[in-house]
Amino acid sequence: MPHGNRFRHQTYTSTRPESPHYLISPGDYPPLGSEEFGRRMRAVGDSLRSAGVAAIYLAHGTFVGADALGVLAELARILPSAAAAVQRVVPLVVARLTGESGNYTATYARLLESAINASGPTRIPVRLFHWSSENHHLGRADGAVRLIDELAADGFQPGERVLLWGHSHAGNMFALVTNLLAAHHDAVDRFFEAAAIYYRWPWVGVVDIPVWNRVERLLHEDRPIGPASLDVVTFGTPIRYGWDSDGYARLLHFIHHRPAEGLPEYRAPFPPQLDRVLHAADGDYVQQLGIAGTNVCPSVLSWRAWLADRRLHRLLQTESADANPLERFQAGAIVPQEGTTLLVDYGPQHGGIAHHHAGHAVYTHKKWMLFHAEEVVRHFYASRVSQVA
Repeated sequence: MPHGNRFRHQTYTSTRPESPHYLISPGDYPPLGSEEFGRRMRAVGDSLRSAGVAAIYLAHGTFVGADALGVLAELARILPSAAAAVQRVVPLVVARLTGESGNYTATYARLLESAINASGPTRIPVRLFHWSSENHHLGRADGAVRLIDELAADGFQPGERVLLWGHSHAGNMFALVTNLLAAHHDAVDRFFEAAAIYYRWPWVGVVDIPVWNRVERLLHEDRPIGPASLDVVTFGTPIRYGWDSDGYARLLHFIHHRPAEGLPEYRAPFPPQLDRVLHAADGDYVQQLGIAGTNVCPSVLSWRAWLADRRLHRLLQTESADANPLERFQAGAIVPQEGTTLLVDYGPQHGGIAHHHAGHAVYTHKKWMLFHAEEVVRHFYASRVSQVA
């Protein structure tokens, strides 16, 4: 999307994308724990340090966070300490249930951190960023606000870079971050006015979710997250919000895709066939289908969240409001209009749909960690690519 995107939604079209996209196949990679794996991950770490990467954040996608139904957000208004305690436990339970299928686990983060720091004098921390994972505008907006708050509090120094990895709709949360960081004050004001009823009691004006008020003030400063540059990677992110080019430094997308006969490589078939979905035969069906029109509304019992989501919808999805929903899916658009996209054939998916999530779970499997890390270095930090064998 252009500079000064101002929260414009990406459109859906069947024409060839103007953004660069490439079909690739990972091939074979050394097993975890092998000498070759360790050597190449150390080289990745050296490249990241040379490029000035100060931290890596891993963000999970929809429905695997601590508050997928928005219940804890309401509890936090009344009993903040109780809600915080539950939010610490829920990710552990989710990780135990899902494993590494479609979720960044603490085990994944520890492995990545230890592998890239095995030989470096300066340690690059790998942090898990947890957001509610609700599948609606407000859930992603709240995640964007909280991520900006966390980045601002971390005190990065001049010349440092922050590398964001986001699975599924975490990528759309990142897109909102770029719009917020780059937006003019009037666009920022429209965003917070739309969501105001969620974090500020109407009529009396009492703020009961202070992080929103804090970030609103930060965004009216010149550099709300300090001098750090954001390098953003998305994995299986459905096409939703536009990106603001002034809100990030580099942008790369991984999409599990197996081209369908009779279609160009940048389109997905529609309608999907049940048997093929069950075997993830065409790639990532969640990325293909999780586009505008697939939100889940907040509970009407959370009336402030429900109203805020409705108002954010008018801000974030105006362009597609009058479009025929069926035409969006028929377009088969899977390549974003911004950034570089890698259409990756990860090969046949094993196990049932509960394991591969219709092709959407592959990105968070540890077996592809080295492949993803090397591709990020190759596309983001090209001057250091010779360090990666």
